[in-house]
Amino acid sequence: MSTTEFEAKILDVEPGKIRALLVAAGAEHVADRLQRRYVYDLPDRPGAWLRLRDTGSGVTLCVKEIHSDAIDGVTETETAVGDFETTNALLEKLGHRPKAYQENRRSSWRLGGAAVEIDEWPLIPPYLEVEGDSAEHVYATVAALGLPLAGLTSENTTRVYHRYGIDIEAIARLTFA
Repeated sequence: MSTTEFEAKILDVEPGKIRALLVAAGAEHVADRLQRRYVYDLPDRPGAWLRLRDTGSGVTLCVKEIHSDAIDGVTETETAVGDFETTNALLEKLGHRPKAYQENRRSSWRLGGAAVEIDEWPLIPPYLEVEGDSAEHVYATVAALGLPLAGLTSENTTRVYHRYGIDIEAIARLTFA
């Protein structure tokens, strides 16, 4: 089933400060984990790609489609799969070769029904990502943390990396090692 994501980021955050704001706002800490993913191009689908992700608590296969840079500009069709490497091998047998392997560290929280993530990626400063049921839900969650709405961006990770002068699409292996 395809769903619209309502998601925005605040870039260049201090994880310790964000954790303190989350605790003060009564957020529930869900988990801290390393995520890893394979990303595959979908050649005849501009703005769309296939992502196989191990979240540290499960493995999912997803088609992400960007329609705009708006807070609701991405649709996602995702399903759980059993095993990260086996699913990658299966996709390769179907002709999909990963264009990249990527890692990030994620601290996941819940606040008022919204998912609030502190994401750390190699080579760039940490950022906060808030995903809610609607744009208003995202804005209300950010406001509950006392953070400025003017700091929000709905840019995807590729565009965030471009802000720092890095072409993530040219990096075949993006890890903390």
